Amino acid sequence: MLASGKIVAITGSSRGIGRACALEFAKYGATGFVLHYLGDAVTEAEVQSLQAEIESGDNNRKVVTVPGDISKPETSQKIVEAGVVAFNRIDILVSNAGICPFAEFLTMPLETYQVTRAVNQDGSFYITQAVANQMKKQVPQGGSIVSLSSISAFVGGEYQCHYTPTKAAILSLMHSCAIALGKYNIRANAVLPGTIATDINKEDLLDKEKYDAMVKRTALGRLGEPSDVAGPVVFLASDIAKYITGAGLVVDGGLLINLQ
Repeated sequence: MLASGKIVAITGSSRGIGRACALEFAKYGATGFVLHYLGDAVTEAEVQSLQAEIESGDNNRKVVTVPGDISKPETSQKIVEAGVVAFNRIDILVSNAGICPFAEFLTMPLETYQVTRAVNQDGSFYITQAVANQMKKQVPQGGSIVSLSSISAFVGGEYQCHYTPTKAAILSLMHSCAIALGKYNIRANAVLPGTIATDINKEDLLDKEKYDAMVKRTALGRLGEPSDVAGPVVFLASDIAKYITGAGLVVDGGLLINLQ
């Protein structure tokens, strides 16, 4: 049980990779969950469904939920406070919340760039700093931080000029945090997914020509599912990876290395 008895905080937990991570941690023994979500009507229903699924599987599991805009620093403080009140600690952070509103570079509204940077980059910084401060002072000291970057940290996209820099920043953030936080027994790693079937790219997946092209680019011959990412996240967060920090684990079905 890789996450036995662990307390896990996950941002953007109501759907996609965040939801899959919550269920995977439950599968591997985590008992406490601090689930962040945006807080609108849709994500409220999603997180309630997720909470019911997690808690129904084991009476020892407890879930607390925290709504809020992750681009606001006070949301990260609320997440930490909820974890401390409910469980007295946070052992694992999965910084997952992110957006990718595709846009053409030359005509991109400034607001599109600003909100993408604020959610993806600023939000990741705020939650990492807030949780790391808690991990530093809890007993026993330490914890594990896993942040969702992307293979977009390495490669570009015509309609992602605002998005790819944020994913490169997240990878860089984990590199530096690994150095800054190692003395407190806090590990910091990144997972870099390839094309994963989530709400972010659902419109592209409806286009058969685009879908077939994306599948053809992957060495495994299929697109990823959120559960394909959740397993590596649990691995990096667990004690079995206790000597891994500052790493970036690519989870893309062989897309990045395929030059054909």
